[in-house]
Amino acid sequence: MDLAKQNLAGYRERFAVEGVLAFEQAPSGLVFARVTAPAAEATVYLQGAHLAEWKPAGQEPVLFLSARSQYVPGKAIRGGVPVIFPWFGPRHDGRAGPQHGFARTSMWELVFAAVAGDEVHLTFTLGPSEVSRALGFDHFRVAYRMTIGKRLRLEMMVANDLDAAEGGAPLVFEEALHTYFAVSDVEQADLMGLGGTAYLDKQDGARRKVQPEGAVRLTGITDRVYLDTVATCVVEDAGARRRIVVEKNGSRETVVWNPWAEDAAKMADMEPDGWKRMLCAETANVEEGAVTLRPGETHTMRAEIWVEALS
Repeated sequence: MDLAKQNLAGYRERFAVEGVLAFEQAPSGLVFARVTAPAAEATVYLQGAHLAEWKPAGQEPVLFLSARSQYVPGKAIRGGVPVIFPWFGPRHDGRAGPQHGFARTSMWELVFAAVAGDEVHLTFTLGPSEVSRALGFDHFRVAYRMTIGKRLRLEMMVANDLDAAEGGAPLVFEEALHTYFAVSDVEQADLMGLGGTAYLDKQDGARRKVQPEGAVRLTGITDRVYLDTVATCVVEDAGARRRIVVEKNGSRETVVWNPWAEDAAKMADMEPDGWKRMLCAETANVEEGAVTLRPGETHTMRAEIWVEALS
């Protein structure tokens, strides 16, 4: 029996709950959890601890998932909630490394799963591996907890696991929950909560600008890091007659991204009109908000997401 099948059998034996939590294997070999709880349906891949789908009961899917996503080992899934760690975008220190770090293509371990009421709770962990060590990351631990129900709660805790008494180097990292929200038409969707906030415009040489008061309405390729903000963001989607609320803590930045038609056309895993049906509003600590942990310290970032009717 190969390793993937051993893992699949082990997860089924330890965590499966009939009619609520099942474990399956994609043709490529990737193992995923399928949640069919009374409060919500969801799909979570063990690679990347990647929440690909979340659909609260009585709602349309809240997350955008590209129809051309490639569910293969070592390739990030296009859509859902990729976990970005330990750097955001290209690596900044001049050393080699994959875009957005190694966490989203690493195999995480599911260590806890339980049903409580009409919700499902999952906890994944990630520690040093041959890949991370080769990239210079040997003293970290990550725990990632999901609560899947009418509301989606995501909590990511990072630790510098060097012994504080023995000293050692700090752990410096960036992190983001790269959430792709599903919208009926991004050109008609409004993002509230960022008015008056300074941001880095990565489409304009990372120039520092200030967002005018009121809603953010995207009109072209958008790649912005909104700085020093703990604000709750709201995606108002008149076409879908709903608003998506994103409340966060432990996060100092919000990233807003859409590739628009020009950049989407360069992506093999994005359908031609996919950009119109997505808006990324990401809970993050990146750029000026990168986190530094001394030996023995931990940091936790949380996001809570829910849907409200738009009258």
